[in-house]
Amino acid sequence: MAFNKRSKAITQGVARSPNRAMYYAMGYQDQDFDKPMVGIANGHSTITPCNSGLQPLADAAVKAVREAGANPQIFGTPTISDGIGMGTEGMKYSLVSREVIADCIETCVNGQWMDGVVVIGGCDKNMPGGMMAVARTNVPAIYVYGGTIKPGHYHGKDLTIVSAFEAVGEFTAGRLSETDFKEIERRACPSSGSCGGMYTANTMSSAFEALGMSLPYSSTMANTDAEKVQSTIESARVLVEAVKNDLKPRDIITRKSIENAVAVIMAVGGSTNAVLHFLAIAHAAGVAWTIDDYETIRKKVPVICDLKPSGKYVATDLHKAGGIPQVMKILLDAGLLHGDCMTITGKTVAEMLADVPSVPRADQDVIMPIAKALYKEGHLAILKGNLSPIGAVAKITGLKNPAMTGKARVFNSEDDAMAAIMAQQIKAGDVMVIRYEGPKGGPGMREMLAPTSALMGQGLGESVGLITDGRFSGGTWGMVVGHVAPEAYVGGPIALIEEGDSITIDAHQLLLQLNVSDAELARRKAAWKQPKPRYTTGTLAKFAVLASCASKGAVTDLDLKP
Repeated sequence: MAFNKRSKAITQGVARSPNRAMYYAMGYQDQDFDKPMVGIANGHSTITPCNSGLQPLADAAVKAVREAGANPQIFGTPTISDGIGMGTEGMKYSLVSREVIADCIETCVNGQWMDGVVVIGGCDKNMPGGMMAVARTNVPAIYVYGGTIKPGHYHGKDLTIVSAFEAVGEFTAGRLSETDFKEIERRACPSSGSCGGMYTANTMSSAFEALGMSLPYSSTMANTDAEKVQSTIESARVLVEAVKNDLKPRDIITRKSIENAVAVIMAVGGSTNAVLHFLAIAHAAGVAWTIDDYETIRKKVPVICDLKPSGKYVATDLHKAGGIPQVMKILLDAGLLHGDCMTITGKTVAEMLADVPSVPRADQDVIMPIAKALYKEGHLAILKGNLSPIGAVAKITGLKNPAMTGKARVFNSEDDAMAAIMAQQIKAGDVMVIRYEGPKGGPGMREMLAPTSALMGQGLGESVGLITDGRFSGGTWGMVVGHVAPEAYVGGPIALIEEGDSITIDAHQLLLQLNVSDAELARRKAAWKQPKPRYTTGTLAKFAVLASCASKGAVTDLDLKP
């Protein structure tokens, strides 16, 4: 089997393709054409601290690929900063960027017929976008996470980006001085690296490690630490070996390995966005996986890590406590992981974890043994009912009682809802409804960190419910339900709610219910008219036309037919 069987189609071809002239221009020598061409998908940018520290990793990967006997070919991928775009019209591009990143990597890898690819990313959508791309192309690949940010500090407390968003609500409610507000804002993000709690980026990096597509311990390293560069070097070396051995993503990304990834997501208390993203990754890999499968895993796997947003610790604390390998070993010993799944290293999960202790260290309380789990079942619940007939996602950690019935306060955009919160018009017992923010209606399915954090800051996190056909940040927690499907824009039941209606959110019964008669709902449905699209040209317009519903991953290639 040719070491560079794909790239030879370009560099050798029939009678030694003249395409080689282009490579000579970049310094290639004759002997280089017998080496594999390995892409380095570099997400570096100065748009966001999540990605501003990626260039040293890309440089290290280039050198390591060359030293391993392959030709590195570096190319760029875009990013959108969720944290910076949050609460603005720009946030509508966040989920869209997942598709753009996947398309960019697929285009370069297949357009240049590369033999393998090292994907380096930081911010939230870099993660699923990169994994969707490698699942599509199915050439040997490894994911290198850019690393987490270290926590900020103020008045003896660890800070993350969510601290700044919650401070807005506290300041508005008169619970925080202007001086403290400004200091929290200045200190929340002290360096480069992705948001520090078990938010979306760290959730996805942890899941990729469990999936077998990243190296052990790599998902919780800090971007600014030297070990992150060393892990990148080792990742590049492992990738070149995978090219030699023809070990492809679809050999690794299987139903069983996705079950492993989701088990870890539950165990660490990960982001609701992981539900959406693994539906999309499974679709790209051709793996049968549905929204109902999350419930199967949730009922079996406890939450054993005490991590922000609802817990005490950040990703760097998890790393010091033993990282994802320690979490996986606990789950494996409990029969909650498939140990026979292959990893990018060429070893199985069980082989990779052979030397990891079965019991977490006694000098830490970040990772708990199964017997001392924080919650006996997972935290990402799939709710259904007459408001979400095909599913919605609730994050139920940190709540004393994840059930309430309240009066609907209806808003047709996040902006209107945020204005009401800031004007202190939302009271305990209300259930906020933010609609027309779904994949098609937004378009782009904005995250609602600004409203949920403001509610938390005002002390309403557990007494006010919030449901939306949009998404939530990984930093969100509280009585919140997102991804409500079908969405309002296509006439889903969430479009039929009227101000003052009674709504029940009950995670115990997995229920999202509008307490209105079927006859009344039928009357409202008959009177409903689809609003005009908010965008008619460009990227958002294309996404609105192509995006599937949230319960199918909001992918753009679900129903494409010749």
